[in-house]
Amino acid sequence: MGIMDTLSLGLPAPPSEIVRARYQNRLPSALEDLTGPAHGTVRLPLHVAWSGQTEFDLDQPKPRMHMYRIVLAEGQRDDVAAYLNRDLLVRQWPILRKLVSPTVRNVWESAFPDLSPEASRGA
Repeated sequence: MGIMDTLSLGLPAPPSEIVRARYQNRLPSALEDLTGPAHGTVRLPLHVAWSGQTEFDLDQPKPRMHMYRIVLAEGQRDDVAAYLNRDLLVRQWPILRKLVSPTVRNVWESAFPDLSPEASRGA
């Protein structure tokens, strides 16, 4: 039973379903919609990077991975499209998927089979 079924029956939705729906609503329509920069320095707005570091060098693996974690966890749909780059996301997903929450990982891999572990092994 999905969140909409639960709500239509007048039942409270489980917290895990609310969180899952929140992340699903942030997904782009397609990975090709991720048109963010692939190089250089990016400064995230405070509504995304509200705690700590806000500037990231995409040419360095650790800062890039850190920025992607933040955007996946905190960014809205427009932020995801503006700051994430399709090729970088796909390339670093095998590691990044271990650094994000299980909910974020499951939502993205369910929506985009190219990100699933099976797709990575077949590449």
